[in-house]
Amino acid sequence: MSSITWQILVFLVLTFALSAIPEAVLLARGGMQIGGGFAVYAVMWCPALAAFITCALFRIDVATLGWNWRPAKYEWIGYLLPLLYATPVYIITWLAVDGAFAYDSFAQAQAKAWNWPDSPNLATWFLTIPLSATIGVIRGVSSALGEEIGWRGFLLPRLTTRLGFTLGCLASGAIWAVWHYPAIIGAGYEAGTPQVYEIGCFTLMVIAMSFVIGWLRLKSKSLWPCAILHASHNLFIQHIFDGMTATTGKAVYITTEFGIGMGITLTILALWFWSKRMDVNMAPIPV
Repeated sequence: MSSITWQILVFLVLTFALSAIPEAVLLARGGMQIGGGFAVYAVMWCPALAAFITCALFRIDVATLGWNWRPAKYEWIGYLLPLLYATPVYIITWLAVDGAFAYDSFAQAQAKAWNWPDSPNLATWFLTIPLSATIGVIRGVSSALGEEIGWRGFLLPRLTTRLGFTLGCLASGAIWAVWHYPAIIGAGYEAGTPQVYEIGCFTLMVIAMSFVIGWLRLKSKSLWPCAILHASHNLFIQHIFDGMTATTGKAVYITTEFGIGMGITLTILALWFWSKRMDVNMAPIPV
């Protein structure tokens, strides 16, 4: 096997082996919130740790993982894309499904959190949302970066070198999805619909996202747009949109990361980025 193939295999073995340790804590001790979320944080940094170890074993310069920040437009694209593919899903659901729009309960929760009980709208629109959209995303990058160093900084360039853009993004997406399965199956990372449905929708969403985030990585030659997209996705979808949406009835089958809605919108977006694959010059990324 070629050196690149060995690098890929060693990285994957290390990632899944290292992840098994904090995941065992999640599975045994009660789910995603155990330890105030630090166990989840540890899981998310396992791909980065695996990448660093693999670089050390193969004497790869970690500077090749994509630390450059140029030009900034790709970071802005990464920040805004989750709003593009998530907003239509939630608006359509709120309009089409009776009782799906749960803004009042969300706003009341924000008012309580800010100790501003008489002004839920002000607490929501002048504190929670703007601070989440700025400081919240910055904080989210600190955890998303752990995954992105591994998946897009290390793995994706090697897969696309061996397989090309289409199969490389497809393979990275499938691996990324499977890596999440233990949390979905046994740690409460789910939405309450049948598990087979959740896994199917989640896998579709993640594979489609891998084409979008993969194009950003290869086009920008940087992992930062990927980390920002990942953090923006987690913030706006998991904390804002899901917070404003009731988790009962048909709405839950459409929204969240486990509904069909974002699988559809991201697939449409993925096809557009796939059509632009010839714009990507993969050669300059050292592997």
